[in-house]
Amino acid sequence: MKIRFTPIASALSLSVGLLMASAAHADTIKVAIAGPFTGAVTQYGDMVKQGVDTAIEQINASGGVLGKQLEAVTLDDGCEPKQAPVVANRVINDGINYVIGHVCSGATIAATDIYNNEGIVMISPSATAPAVTDGKGYETIFRTIGRDDQQGPAAADFIINQLKPKKVAILHDKQSYGQGIAASVRKELEAAGYEDILFEGINAGDTDYSAVITKLKASGADFVYYGGYHPEMGLLLRQGAEQGLDVTMMGPEGVGNPDINAIAGQSVEGMLLTLPADFSQDPDNAAIVKAFEDKGRDASGAFQLSAYAATQALVAGLEGVGEDDPLKVAEWLHTNEVKTPIGVLSWNEQGDLNEFKFDVFQWNTDGTKTVYGQQ
Repeated sequence: MKIRFTPIASALSLSVGLLMASAAHADTIKVAIAGPFTGAVTQYGDMVKQGVDTAIEQINASGGVLGKQLEAVTLDDGCEPKQAPVVANRVINDGINYVIGHVCSGATIAATDIYNNEGIVMISPSATAPAVTDGKGYETIFRTIGRDDQQGPAAADFIINQLKPKKVAILHDKQSYGQGIAASVRKELEAAGYEDILFEGINAGDTDYSAVITKLKASGADFVYYGGYHPEMGLLLRQGAEQGLDVTMMGPEGVGNPDINAIAGQSVEGMLLTLPADFSQDPDNAAIVKAFEDKGRDASGAFQLSAYAATQALVAGLEGVGEDDPLKVAEWLHTNEVKTPIGVLSWNEQGDLNEFKFDVFQWNTDGTKTVYGQQ
């Protein structure tokens, strides 16, 4: 597949060209890690940072890339769409050509135009909303995780064929990520014949969800899918149990955070969620997992290995073109495969993975997870 770059990407401003030229002569190649390092979902930023840091440490120990060392620069967007453009402009002003992140879909969507227009390669290991890439014609935007319209159908197929509930309710947090995946699940369930699905938005950050729990009880639903992040899911689980709501609850990878246990308590037991397959269990990744463990890090979380893979893909692109040129790196990624701990990755024209697998896990009160059905 041959990718042709548009005039916007090929005719960058003089100032950006000078920044790129300056970066080319630097002793290091800087890689920004953009994500939430403050706020309610800092753990997801930490997961991504663990993956990038581990990859960079191994790459640098092996001699670096293009004769230079990689240097990570951590930038905090707080998972806020309003803050993401500030981070993106910081990347530009600092002469950084490569970004691993952003982490949250809303923040990612808010930053991608800036990166693409300035010819900066961005690879998100966690942003799953289709709106990150759909219809944008981006040339320098990629991800190393599947989309909600891959994750949603995986969840819906499990609900339809394994759980087989009688009546379904779907909640979401009214944000790009949560509402998008909730809508994807609803679409699949309706196509399978489920009718009269309660589809309700809640306000992220609220502390009392008794009103929506009362509505769930009145609806007669025996299954609830929630699109959003772990703080709200934890409260829904705990407050639902306190109010006698007897349902199975399921969410996307955004609810898969050990901190949910502190919020939900015993009511978290049996929560279901979709996550990327746990590649930390692959024997071929034993050395990488050990590298994580040697630094006190955990390779088994939702985004550590997808972030590692994003860094690996970036380095493969740099080595493939033989120079620190982000536009050429982007073109190389569009036309080549990269072997990573999460599989052999390849990207379509809009920067999405051609294939990605989500599994269904059951969450436990000790913060561990098991593939559904395993003993």
